Amino acid sequence: MNRDNELVHEAYINLKAGELSWARRYAERALLQADDNETKVKANYILSQTTDDPAEKRGFIEIVLAYDPTHAEARRALAILDGKLKPEEIVDANNLPASSGESANADRFTCPKCGARRIYSPNGNFLICEHCGYGDSLSAAGAASESDFFIAMATAKGHRKATAEFIFHCNGCGAEFVLVPGVISASCAYCDSPHVVKLEDSRELLEPDGIIPHTLTKKQVIEKLVFWVELYEIKPERKVDIPRPIYLPLWTFDLGGGINCSGEKFETETEGFQKVTRKVRVNQQYPLLVNDILVPASRKTTDLVTRILPTLDLSAVKPYDPRYLANWPAEIYDIAMSDASLDARAQVAQHYLPRLRAEYSYLSNLNLSTAGMTVESYKLVLLPVWITDIRFRGKTHTILINGQNGRVVGDTPS
Repeated sequence: MNRDNELVHEAYINLKAGELSWARRYAERALLQADDNETKVKANYILSQTTDDPAEKRGFIEIVLAYDPTHAEARRALAILDGKLKPEEIVDANNLPASSGESANADRFTCPKCGARRIYSPNGNFLICEHCGYGDSLSAAGAASESDFFIAMATAKGHRKATAEFIFHCNGCGAEFVLVPGVISASCAYCDSPHVVKLEDSRELLEPDGIIPHTLTKKQVIEKLVFWVELYEIKPERKVDIPRPIYLPLWTFDLGGGINCSGEKFETETEGFQKVTRKVRVNQQYPLLVNDILVPASRKTTDLVTRILPTLDLSAVKPYDPRYLANWPAEIYDIAMSDASLDARAQVAQHYLPRLRAEYSYLSNLNLSTAGMTVESYKLVLLPVWITDIRFRGKTHTILINGQNGRVVGDTPS
């Protein structure tokens, strides 16, 4: 072990033992002898733990992040200093605290003119009264906000659900939906069972950040479905149910950092009158800045939703407003943000690794590491979809219609 690494090790032992002055002394000596960035990162982070002075602590943490922007502990510490994260909110992902079980306050979408129920109208982007026709605009300004991934992963928020809402549970097919405020019965968007929905106790849910509103009426959706059926010459073996509207959950992630590329190459230099060939070690990082990696947040229709994703216009995402769900069910997510982020990382790696293998093909013993790739932020977005089933060729096939533009996809044979 090098002397600087020995000093860092001694500093760490003293830090854990509560001997802060000795930990600081060893860490400072390690910095004087440090010959690599890894040692500088470790020593500066230990120094940040030996002081209660916010300015001094921030200085050490900023040095750590200058060397290693992906250092999770340093980013959490900086978030605490900035007031974005409370120490008591940090959890052990392997031992999450129990849910609070609080009930949510529900808004009632009633008409201010006559008191009847109001529902969301997709062809006008407003709430409309079913009785007197009074309309109320839903024109939301701004864009859907993103949340800090590192802060979320430090809390229970990243591993489960975080705000209390009431849930419908369908006993017919097992699907679960956010309860539309003021409604005590509904039909399941998947199996269309009108009598199998029961009201569960409140459950903690992460509230969506954005929503792509439905823009098609039922009549327009039926026309799109009929055209698709005729185009592919599908012969249904029974009457096709009218498509049912639903909002499906989707995670979006922004990734940064980089992919570390290392390997060996031979370089020839002239020394005097001779040419000398040496093996040289190469270490480089390919920088990444990737926005809006999409990961379905529900396992029930993952394959079909994945096929719909390329047809979405994400510029149409609006800040979430619960009024969009008036008479429009929304399925809850059953894939935690922490699990979905692994899928997002895999998507980026799958896209870039073949390209980098080709770019660095001149290196022998090439090694590509995604350890430096980081998830910077995330959003939970609701997607507009209509769903139905068509039975043909002896099998029932699920069909999804994009509620934004009418594109149709199904698990039908080609």
